[in-house]
Amino acid sequence: MNSKLTRLRAKYEQEVVPGLTKEFGYTNVMAVPKVTKVVINMGLGDATQNAKVVDVGADELGKITGQKAAVRRAKKSIAQFKVRQGMPIGAMVTLRGERMYEFLDRLFSIALPRVRDFRGVSSRGFDGRGNYTLGLRDQLIFTEIDYLKVDKARGMNLCVVTTARTDAEARKLLQLLGMPFRQN
Repeated sequence: MNSKLTRLRAKYEQEVVPGLTKEFGYTNVMAVPKVTKVVINMGLGDATQNAKVVDVGADELGKITGQKAAVRRAKKSIAQFKVRQGMPIGAMVTLRGERMYEFLDRLFSIALPRVRDFRGVSSRGFDGRGNYTLGLRDQLIFTEIDYLKVDKARGMNLCVVTTARTDAEARKLLQLLGMPFRQN
């Protein structure tokens, strides 16, 4: 085991696993749901007119996640959007392990509370298989981004993939980890 655990990973092992075991009655520790990966995707539609937008978007995504972003290219040509096959149209990062826990910790404790008029994230982002998707409107909520160097606010999608079988298990897992869900 790694001697230097991130704060959220330690919280998962010490608080979340016993809490989920008690609530859902798991008999085996391996049956307890866990977060396997976080996929962050930033669509860069402006890249059809200006190719430098992709480099800026990938660089910002790299600063936010601490990992180099992969540039995604168009699979098909779409004439109405002036997109040709092979054109760069987005950037994405897949986080696993300690980087994933460190990113989620920063998201829950620093970035989400910086959203204007924040009342919690919607609980409707579950897909039925225990995965949660969250859309963010701009990248300025992350402290790594310099406000003066941003030319345009770009949104991003975060997909938190878990081993939970149901949405209820996944919701409780994320709630115990610190995800601020909106109160009904």
